[in-house]
Amino acid sequence: MQESCHYYLLPIGGTATAALAGLLHEAGERVSGVDAALYPPTSELLAELGIPVRLGWDPRAIPADVGRVVIGNAVPRANPEVVAVLERGLPYVSQAELFGERFCRPARTVVVAGTHGKTTTTALTAHLLTGGGLDPTVLVGGVPVGGRPYRLGRGGWTVVEGDEYNTAFFDRGPKFLHYHPHLFVVGNVEFDHGDIYPDLDAILAAFRAGTALVGPTGRVVANRGDAGARAVAGDHPGVLWYGVDDGCELRCLAADAVDGSLHLTLDWRGRRFGVGAPLVGRHNRDNLLAACACALLAGLEPEAVAAAAATFPGVRRRLEVVGDAGGVTVVDDFAHHPTAIALTLEGARQRFPDRRIVAVFEPRSLTAGRSLFAAAYEQAFRAADLALVAPVFHRRRLAPEELLDREALVGALVRAGAAAAALPEDGDLADAVLEHLRAGDVVLCMSSGDFGGLPRRLLARLGGAS
Repeated sequence: MQESCHYYLLPIGGTATAALAGLLHEAGERVSGVDAALYPPTSELLAELGIPVRLGWDPRAIPADVGRVVIGNAVPRANPEVVAVLERGLPYVSQAELFGERFCRPARTVVVAGTHGKTTTTALTAHLLTGGGLDPTVLVGGVPVGGRPYRLGRGGWTVVEGDEYNTAFFDRGPKFLHYHPHLFVVGNVEFDHGDIYPDLDAILAAFRAGTALVGPTGRVVANRGDAGARAVAGDHPGVLWYGVDDGCELRCLAADAVDGSLHLTLDWRGRRFGVGAPLVGRHNRDNLLAACACALLAGLEPEAVAAAAATFPGVRRRLEVVGDAGGVTVVDDFAHHPTAIALTLEGARQRFPDRRIVAVFEPRSLTAGRSLFAAAYEQAFRAADLALVAPVFHRRRLAPEELLDREALVGALVRAGAAAAALPEDGDLADAVLEHLRAGDVVLCMSSGDFGGLPRRLLARLGGAS
């Protein structure tokens, strides 16, 4: 029996890195890690697994018996432990490369890529393949409701979220280039990540590089209704189109939203069947179509796909209801790109009809905090009854001419007839939001980070459990 390797994750607290730690642990490897701080749900997962985690960077505390250091993209080359790894000549690898080498290369891998919807589509695809008995290995960039962001399977399939963001300080390419796709999903492609991609053409080139990895027996699974996906996948010889248009191999003939669930009528190569899932919004129609296409290509019958979809539990921080208190419903969501915000607000309207939607937005990422999306944010937030814009998280890292002008954004919304306000930079953000709330509201907190725990702090102030 081969002796296990000691993997040291630097850092370990992100959703993907904690999920990789769980996979390695369940595969029989020794795993430990370090981070500056830990937060739920990954802190709870690592504690449940009994994986040793140290808080605070300390080169002297790197395990002496480490076999391989797994370096994530959340740490720069100047990190003191990274410096020590390089100086000591310790073997290191990126999180994406290790996952691809260990869990993708030996399997038929479904790589789910796209600017928006990757997490939900990955979780859906994994749920369908699991429900259909294919026993996949899974790595998701979010946490399924009531579950874990990973699964160690034995069925010869792997499902992974294909992130287009850079891999590590020593590998500036997208993570999905390491995943050896059998099926490569292109859900949508828009400009994002302005800190590493100079323009839309650079993003399109990265996705084309991903589709080029698909071999002659694989397929590119692409959304015909998205211009970016058409630009990326249009010339690929092995493309399967899904959508509502004629010519789609998997076509949606009808879509209805009933009691917080989607109900689709699909045509799969001339065979009609219905599928439903507890999701809302046009974006989730497309996510469900992509997942169904992958499951059907994996060999599942339409009836098995429909049965599995009906039991999908959802993903945390995707229109996740944190709780109700004081007549207010508090919702947490990951949306931060203007398109995602607009679609999330549209979905919230379906889920909470006839209620006032208060959107609280934190420009968290380096792209969201820049001025380049100001006009798009103005259009997106017109769909809210009230838009509250929190301070730019990375405002001290951005030059004044780059910074999103919150006051100008609010002014543009007000001139357009929308209600909006910029939240103060000082004081408690929860108190500032509470001043704007009234009974009957749905307060939708949107950020690509933890937003300082705002949703749960709001719920506690309103009188619910924190």
